[in-house]
Amino acid sequence: MATQVQVQPQASSISAANGSAVAAAVAAGNTGGSGNQFVTTSLYVGDLELNVTDSQLYDLFSQLGQVVSVRVCRDVNTRISLGYAYVNYSDTAEAARALDVLNFTPVNGKPIRIMYSYRDPSIRRSGTANIFIKNLDKAIDNKALHDTFSAFGNILSCKIATDPSGQSKGYGFVQYDNEVSAQTAIDKLNGMLLNDKLVFVGPFLRRQERDSATNKVKFNNVFVKNLSESTTKEDLEKIFGEYGIVTSVAVKSDDDGKSRCFGFVNFENPDDAAKAVEALNGKKFDDKEWYVGKAQKKFEREIELKERFQSMKEAVDKVQGVNLYVKNLDDSIDDDKLREMFSEFGTITSCKVMRDPSGISRGSGFVAFSTSEEASRALAEMNGKMVVSKPLYVAIAQRKEDRKARLQAQFSQMRPVAMAPSVGPRMPMYPPGGPGLGQQIFYGQGPPAIIPPQPGFGYQHQLVPGMRPGGAAMPNFFVPMVQGQQGQRPGGRRAGAGPVQHNQQPVPLMPQQVCC
Repeated sequence: MATQVQVQPQASSISAANGSAVAAAVAAGNTGGSGNQFVTTSLYVGDLELNVTDSQLYDLFSQLGQVVSVRVCRDVNTRISLGYAYVNYSDTAEAARALDVLNFTPVNGKPIRIMYSYRDPSIRRSGTANIFIKNLDKAIDNKALHDTFSAFGNILSCKIATDPSGQSKGYGFVQYDNEVSAQTAIDKLNGMLLNDKLVFVGPFLRRQERDSATNKVKFNNVFVKNLSESTTKEDLEKIFGEYGIVTSVAVKSDDDGKSRCFGFVNFENPDDAAKAVEALNGKKFDDKEWYVGKAQKKFEREIELKERFQSMKEAVDKVQGVNLYVKNLDDSIDDDKLREMFSEFGTITSCKVMRDPSGISRGSGFVAFSTSEEASRALAEMNGKMVVSKPLYVAIAQRKEDRKARLQAQFSQMRPVAMAPSVGPRMPMYPPGGPGLGQQIFYGQGPPAIIPPQPGFGYQHQLVPGMRPGGAAMPNFFVPMVQGQQGQRPGGRRAGAGPVQHNQQPVPLMPQQVCC
């Protein structure tokens, strides 16, 4: 099946006003390109559909050369595909041809992404020749981005960031095999129109580098919170005035004039504002620990909180499957002993015994390994093992939300299904020829007999429904007597009715109703 590209090709995806720059770069023969110095026979195949198998990839890649091995990487416990695989060829030329021909080919309806695989991850992690592109049109996919940036050099990796549903987030990354190609792409494409949207192209910065770059931004306005209610504008002027010339001070209050415990201080010199933030942030005044920082607009705070939440989520996802929860620990086990117990299974990145505020062990803790294989081996070996006369419980650590959802699912399966109430008649009636009076009407019972008298009602004989006192039996209908219901009206008492009056007269059974 041929690859279907839904985005406009390179020539049309770049606006006509800026197309000459790309054309000039192409004509220059990939300016600064020094050839692919990372030639290898191993290919990384990413963006796999979860049901893709080894045999499918072998059939696909063996069309372009002799495939030595194919492996789809899977989760150790669930055996579910992790979405990527490795394909090894016997010849470098065949690997290069497969990357060129099969890249972005749909497999099970999803385009795959191929790049060279390297044993040493330092090249990829160093960020060398890696550029960042943002404000991309949502219609631009991996192939369109690759086609656009391949004009400036050999691309090692190219990816559009997507959400869980596969929708583009509007930014992506391209890594070249040399810095010259990356800088050329930045110079030629930064500020150009791609699909009628002005894009930013610049060098990739790690989060720490971005944070430090953000901290270097100069500002004059300082935000102060967690003030005491007695702190006034004059107090802020006096405290912050020690660090430079203050142009304005405001303490926010509600409609009643009561302080809302935060305010703003504006400096004339940005360097003075930075000194005040560094000196006063976290300092206590009137038993209140102040927060002092750069004043931000609402959208800036939202972006910062979003990035912080995303980093926390990435950190949690990173340790998913390698972090173990250990329960039923003896009180004598501390962090060092817990680490010593699990150290034989691999490299431990963190180890902690949970304790209450008084320092007493809660009997549980966490052990994180460097790989999921090590964690799986420790789980298999240590779960149920006796340690200081107590069996350990070891399991994969879960977030509170995941654990709650799993328990709710188990509880819903355990709850019994409510049975529909019976809708049968309350007074079964039998046609002529049915059982005689006093006969049992249950299957498997013995021969009919006279209903024995039941004690506890003050009389020996029972009033048989269907008969009038002193009269003949009604031949056509019969209401069975059930043990435990004698002396009550058929069908039970009505709601709200008074106590049952046992004033019926004893009725002797007629001779013709007695069964011999």
